[in-house]
Amino acid sequence: MCGRFTLTTPDQDLAVQFNLPEIPDLKPRYNIAPTQPVAVVRLPAEGSSRELALVHWGLIPFWADDPKIGARMINARAETAADKPAFRAAFRRRRCLVPADGFYEWQKQNGPKQPYYIHMADGTPFAFAGLWERWQGPDDTVIDSCTLLTTEPNDLIRSLHNRMPVILQPQHYDLWLDPSLEDASVLKPLLRPYASGVMDAYPVSRWVNKPENEGPACIEPLLGLEP
Repeated sequence: MCGRFTLTTPDQDLAVQFNLPEIPDLKPRYNIAPTQPVAVVRLPAEGSSRELALVHWGLIPFWADDPKIGARMINARAETAADKPAFRAAFRRRRCLVPADGFYEWQKQNGPKQPYYIHMADGTPFAFAGLWERWQGPDDTVIDSCTLLTTEPNDLIRSLHNRMPVILQPQHYDLWLDPSLEDASVLKPLLRPYASGVMDAYPVSRWVNKPENEGPACIEPLLGLEP
């Protein structure tokens, strides 16, 4: 799964990386957690320009009676999302990019789990494959929300966790975002483990375990063992 990630890349660089018509105004985030607002890049409609929007992390199906269901929908398995009732409509027509520059996984040990920070070796930002949905409540409240797709781990992450988020190749961004493309057989080949050779991982302090903890300390390499 993917339950925490970072987005600290300067706004200007994000605009270039994701071909945005406007420079976003985002604060650096070192500990983005489920149910918090996350930035997504999407095409609101066929023929429109890309936009960056802040949406709720935890997809709320359009048919849900209670938006709290989103807390259980932070991830979706890439292998089955196109067919699952909670995700299939979004998979067909509402796919998005979720910009990030790193994420965390927790390795099982004899004691408390050890968090690791995983990122591109060259420090460049990347995009998770995401789905977004729009939910409208009986009082006309509207909530846009998203989920991150996961797949089998690559060689780097296998020792840390049995799943990893889908990271898309930049040359596939247009294809993934195209709302006119609804053929799952064309999209599923994009949802594979990212090459481990261009990624790096290192242990960080369990200080990152609490979602309220923010700042560069979250990604500082752990120099010694914690009790």
